[in-house]
Amino acid sequence: MKSLVVRNLDDSLVDALRVRAIANGRSAEAEHREILAEVLGHPQRRSFADVLASMPNVGRDEDFERLSTDQAAPNVFS
Repeated sequence: MKSLVVRNLDDSLVDALRVRAIANGRSAEAEHREILAEVLGHPQRRSFADVLASMPNVGRDEDFERLSTDQAAPNVFS
């Protein structure tokens, strides 16, 4: 297994790591490994709202209105 040394961290980050480690019953080193595995080891899942927000604008709302069954669909390909 490889080792990783992280230098020049802000004191507040190190303190936050220690607090999180204590809260989770782990050493700071084990917590650091857990954070890295959590962030880098799993694909990032986006929320449904994020996916919808990333969709391009492809038309007006009227273009997607439901037609009642007694109306014929407009010919949009002529």
